[in-house]
Amino acid sequence: MRIVQITDLHVGLADEATFDVDVRANFLGICQKTRALAPDYIVVSGDLCFEQADPEIYRWIKQHLDSLEITYDLLSGNHDNPRTLAKSFDCEHLLQDGELYYQRQLEGFPYLFLDTTTGMVSKKQLDWLDDALKHQGGPVIIFMHHPPLLAGVPHMDRNYALKNREEVLDILLAHNQRIDIFCGHYHVDKTISIDNLNVHITPSCFFQIDQHSEEFAVDHYRPALREIDATTSQLSHTVIFL
Repeated sequence: MRIVQITDLHVGLADEATFDVDVRANFLGICQKTRALAPDYIVVSGDLCFEQADPEIYRWIKQHLDSLEITYDLLSGNHDNPRTLAKSFDCEHLLQDGELYYQRQLEGFPYLFLDTTTGMVSKKQLDWLDDALKHQGGPVIIFMHHPPLLAGVPHMDRNYALKNREEVLDILLAHNQRIDIFCGHYHVDKTISIDNLNVHITPSCFFQIDQHSEEFAVDHYRPALREIDATTSQLSHTVIFL
């Protein structure tokens, strides 16, 4: 199964200043590249909106995602609102007490989707995650917005890391099967592995952050997506910058 992961779109309103970056053009370029890759499935892993969730922004994004005629799912990031997002994309049935987390079984392979809108994984989600992993005997793929650990990116680790990452890691590392997590939020391309866990941070559609600077600094402005090829026995993936 070929998947395209798109993350951190940060699309603004039509007349909104977005730090001199044409985020709408970036997203349209990402859509064009996605169409050329012809994946089976798309995951948009959070921060669809520039700063605050807005139904108008969601409608604009939905229009262009729908035009690809490829099945897609979405996550809510810290610049989103799960209820507004779910209503705008006709997936309110996936909400659980106002949070957007759920499970898919695609081509016989389990995919879990977490909601970290608040900067943490709620207690109810932690229990759900633990139970879901207990019922999986083989490898699992998880999509979430925040990385579940510190990633060696000083500015993001110090200011914007997942708040209860230790609790999340305790659950993930308690299970023996291979777990691959695809996330975003940090605006970098990086993979961190601990025991059975591999965390793949996908670059943004907006701009990429300097991975070494203690203060906020832009590395470059090339938007990106990640292409993932997943089967029950093999996983490969690559980041593609436009």
